[in-house]
Amino acid sequence: MTINKSILFLFSIIVIGCVASNPVDVVSTQGRQIMVNGSPYFMEGVCYHPVPKNATKRSFDNIDQDLALMKEAGINTLRVYEPIDQVEILDKIENAGMKVVIGFGYNQNGYYDILSGSFADYILKYKNHNAILLWELGNEYNYHPEWFDGDLKNWYQALNEAAEKIHQIDSNHPVATAHGDMPDSLAFSMSPNIDVWGINVYRWINPSSLILEWEDASDKPMYFSEAGADSYMSVAKEGFDQGENQLAQAVANGKIIDDTLEHTNLISGILIFSFTDGWWKAGNPNQQDVGGQAPNSSGVPYDRNPNEEYWGIVDIDRNKKETFHVIEEKFNQFSL
Repeated sequence: MTINKSILFLFSIIVIGCVASNPVDVVSTQGRQIMVNGSPYFMEGVCYHPVPKNATKRSFDNIDQDLALMKEAGINTLRVYEPIDQVEILDKIENAGMKVVIGFGYNQNGYYDILSGSFADYILKYKNHNAILLWELGNEYNYHPEWFDGDLKNWYQALNEAAEKIHQIDSNHPVATAHGDMPDSLAFSMSPNIDVWGINVYRWINPSSLILEWEDASDKPMYFSEAGADSYMSVAKEGFDQGENQLAQAVANGKIIDDTLEHTNLISGILIFSFTDGWWKAGNPNQQDVGGQAPNSSGVPYDRNPNEEYWGIVDIDRNKKETFHVIEEKFNQFSL
């Protein structure tokens, strides 16, 4: 069968035109800043792991409603704890004008994880998608040496080697890790291939203490990969009543955001934990339970207890909590 050369030429022009009209964003670092296509990018973000009632696995059934609420709140960045292997979901994030930090776990039974090396397959598949902001390796694994034969050097070596592999595959997106509080000298010395450091910070309502430590410790970009407060008070404290207390969460998150935004020359963003309550974390996934523990959580305001199922800025039915309106005001005002 022969193909008309004029038709083939026309087809090639159309293809080239489509590619040219949808260029791949270049995400890079410059000094302490994350850059997108040469312009500074500050993450006004939220951690996103939407698990429905009576379930333990993530679902994107409510993605349209969730993205609409995030946009209303001034959110420009999502952080997910495992890769999104659905191009239609990434397309929705991009079309909403947002970007996503894609997290990879160490051992996820071979599903795009670091141990098996299959994370590289995901990066090859999606590295040209404009929803992607950063590749993020691990989530506060420094709190879990037991996962690495009791020696965190094994984790940092795997982390650094994975980052190097990503650099070989993708030159358009920096590599990050989410560290539990301030990295120590071992973390820094064994992870030179990390371009941007994410830090999960729970230091009451004053995370700026860590920002000032960072200024002395590193000249690389840093962002708060987790920060915030839950909406349940295990005990009455600081003038807030015991029990479900959305006001306590709202006040704490407002102060945390304000404290962070005072130092935008030293930090590249904050991701509030989290978008929706997670009923799966502490007990029966068909009801909201009090309790649930997290490592190094004594800095959680105001009761020093994380109450893992009460961290959403919306509840599991997507009703806005008081903190939603505070975040909406802070983020939208900052973006002006």
